Amino acid sequence: MGLNKIYEQCSEPKETNRQIGPLFRRWLQKGTLGLPLLAYKDFVLSESDAILDGGDAEQTLFAQQNLNYQRNKGLDLIIRFRGNYIIGEAKFLTDFGGHQNAQFHDAMTTLTTPNVHAIQIAVLDGVLYIKSNNKLFTEITQTYSEHNIMSALVLRDFIYQL
Repeated sequence: MGLNKIYEQCSEPKETNRQIGPLFRRWLQKGTLGLPLLAYKDFVLSESDAILDGGDAEQTLFAQQNLNYQRNKGLDLIIRFRGNYIIGEAKFLTDFGGHQNAQFHDAMTTLTTPNVHAIQIAVLDGVLYIKSNNKLFTEITQTYSEHNIMSALVLRDFIYQL
């Protein structure tokens, strides 16, 4: 691989699915869900409805210490609402196969982690909702049909129906 090829690959934009974490956080910070975002210390000291506004390490620490979350994988979402905790992963899947399948299965592992003392959700958007025989559509409509998989577009409705 020559210097030109190295430069070309280093200057390519991030894949959309790798940008979604920060974009999802910014979306939460806009107040779309109607809940305040609290820093880790304030979230721990409060019992009010809120979203934990922290990085992966803080969210993982809170979930491990308070919700029996046993993965060493950061979360994209921790919400406390009406005495319930909701934890989740957010993914935007732009294509089928390869890394997109790995991203999907990462979200499903969080969704199905046993003995967590919280409502587990996967906030997924993108091609997986296209009705077809592809693996992602089959898995959300069959394998994981009894789990909380939803688009960010209905997340607020889901929370407020608790």
